[in-house]
Amino acid sequence: MRASQIGRPRAFDAEAALEKAMTVFWAQGYEGASLTDLTEAMGISRKSLYAAYGNKEDLFRKALRRYEEGPGAYVAEALREPTAREVAAAFLAGAARSGTMPGLPAGCLGVQGALAAGGTGRTARDILAEWRAHGQALLRDRFRQAVQTGDLPDSADPEKIARYVMTIANGIAVQAAGGAACEDLQQVADATLRNWPPA
Repeated sequence: MRASQIGRPRAFDAEAALEKAMTVFWAQGYEGASLTDLTEAMGISRKSLYAAYGNKEDLFRKALRRYEEGPGAYVAEALREPTAREVAAAFLAGAARSGTMPGLPAGCLGVQGALAAGGTGRTARDILAEWRAHGQALLRDRFRQAVQTGDLPDSADPEKIARYVMTIANGIAVQAAGGAACEDLQQVADATLRNWPPA
């Protein structure tokens, strides 16, 4: 194929632009982030946005995946910890750390993205509810494995423990968005683990 048939390369860094979009959604929520806000932050035209990422919903999904790979990578890392208690500790510490990172919006994109959303924000609410449910399911499966290996007692309920840890993590994100310091949020995480079921 001749070079003239390949088409012109994009005149912008798609990954860097996606990072900017992630930050806008994180700071303003899905509904609060207008296409003008997004294109200005990304440094591209609406035409380029649609060509590279699809519509606003598609862009939001891609931004959420970018968040999982970047600030939210602590989730996957926590699941690899050797014990259930260490999984929960790393998960909550990661929530506190990622929600208070300098230079980034406070809180969690998965929580902030759909707050105060009206009718047009229902899409984001549904996407994020599914995203949080998936995270909770990953925790549940990991805790179920811990029961099977004897790391958690047979009486432990993996579903309830996963919901408990996820609820605390979401609360940490809300507190972080309200200005709480990482150290204070870590104390919440530490207090949560004092009630951890013995093996």
